[in-house]
Amino acid sequence: MNIIVAADNNWAIGNRNRLLVSIPRDQKNFREETTGKVVVLGRKTLETFPQGQPLQNRTNIILSRDAGYRVKGATVVHSLEELLEELKKYDSKDVYIVGGESVYRQMLPYCDTAHVTRIDRAYEADTYFPDLDRDPQWKIVADSDEQTYFDIAYTFLKYQRIPDRR
Repeated sequence: MNIIVAADNNWAIGNRNRLLVSIPRDQKNFREETTGKVVVLGRKTLETFPQGQPLQNRTNIILSRDAGYRVKGATVVHSLEELLEELKKYDSKDVYIVGGESVYRQMLPYCDTAHVTRIDRAYEADTYFPDLDRDPQWKIVADSDEQTYFDIAYTFLKYQRIPDRR
């Protein structure tokens, strides 16, 4: 399974239910990576999307504790166990965890690839992604040249989980 995220120097990912910054090339990369695939996200993340609607041309699976929560054009699950059962229907290489913080933290142990846009800046933030650089289970296997958007420098990184050799 994949995880895809944009994070700043402190692994911050959001503030007040919003992304820290909107970078067109990052958005394009996200579209290219996830179109035609399965995206897994939480209710609050869905509410940040245009008109609060599921992403087009993808299978959207929403994780919400609210048993009555329904979303047209998406599958809603209400627990990690129900989500994992639903994901058995799909090839794990086609599944992308797209946020927010609690969904990332719950699903990271099940992922083997992380697509990270690292933004070379520190923003005011209230939500964070786990620091993969400090986790010995993860290593960078690919990185792009430094990109810039106005005065914002960023890099596309691909992390891979190192198989447990026990």
